Amino acid sequence: MMNDDALWVFAYGSLVWNPGFNVAEQHIGQVAGFARSFCMSSIHHRGTVEQPGLVLALDAKDGASCEGVALRSADPSDVVLDMLRERELVSSAYYEDWIEVTLRDGRMVRAVSYIIDPTHVQYCADLSLETQAQIIARSTGGRGPNCEYLHNTYSHLESLGLRDEDLKWLSARVREIKG
Repeated sequence: MMNDDALWVFAYGSLVWNPGFNVAEQHIGQVAGFARSFCMSSIHHRGTVEQPGLVLALDAKDGASCEGVALRSADPSDVVLDMLRERELVSSAYYEDWIEVTLRDGRMVRAVSYIIDPTHVQYCADLSLETQAQIIARSTGGRGPNCEYLHNTYSHLESLGLRDEDLKWLSARVREIKG
């Protein structure tokens, strides 16, 4: 485990393409025991209370693993954590935790990440991909259309060589729905 005072953030969704802080270095990394999933109903950023959207979350699953990006902040840790908490903890659907990330070069870092609370009312696991696509295609929130979130996340993960077959299918299907 790398033992420095740097703040590492594990990004698996919008933080990949819009971290909101200056990044000193980034590495592909993997976390065990979690799956990337559109399992959080979004009533603020990508949907509304009346028409919720969906956003990605780390969902704890035995035997699962999630590839994402470990970002080392170039900014002061307290400033970045305050910003991330304001952005990610707008409701209590996510909780903040420190997780071990294995970098592709074999190093380990301890990173902050945001994980879905499976007891929260916004948790909506086990939606079919078609249901997810229909929701994402029609929803818009304070940060814009839900489809923009999906397409940006998918394209940025792909550009990094990170394959996610569900996101690939969803991106194509949402484009088809939207015409």
